[in-house]
Amino acid sequence: MKLHHYQTNVQWTGNTGQGTAHYQAYRRDHDISVAGKTIVIPASSDAAFRGDASRYSPEELFLASLSACHMLWYLHLCATHSICVLAYEDHAIGTMEERADGSGQFTAVTLKPLITINDSSKAALAKTLHHEANQKCFIANSCNFTIQHEAVIQW
Repeated sequence: MKLHHYQTNVQWTGNTGQGTAHYQAYRRDHDISVAGKTIVIPASSDAAFRGDASRYSPEELFLASLSACHMLWYLHLCATHSICVLAYEDHAIGTMEERADGSGQFTAVTLKPLITINDSSKAALAKTLHHEANQKCFIANSCNFTIQHEAVIQW
């Protein structure tokens, strides 16, 4: 077994001068960065939780991580099965349940990739590879709910 270690930096940038003196006194803004990478991701909580809707929320980044991990495994599997993917775009959707105490969790995610391949005779195999990609996806394997796939294959 191999272990892989990751490190990110999250810096709160929402102190308006009062710190967290009270719930309305601060912004939820923060920056996400990784050492050696040039782009800083501007983030906040979701607008429903007093966040800045123009910044990425943890929920959006979680959904994007699931989608991207699935895509990368899917492309790998297509390459090893001699399926030439020309384009891949996913319109993922997720549902998060918020409890009365403010806690919550994601309860459903559906990935909706639109995939273009160069050979229509491989469309059925291309569609079935989503199941294997889901089984191999590191992020999906870390979730406690089923991830659905509604893939469309075109050529």
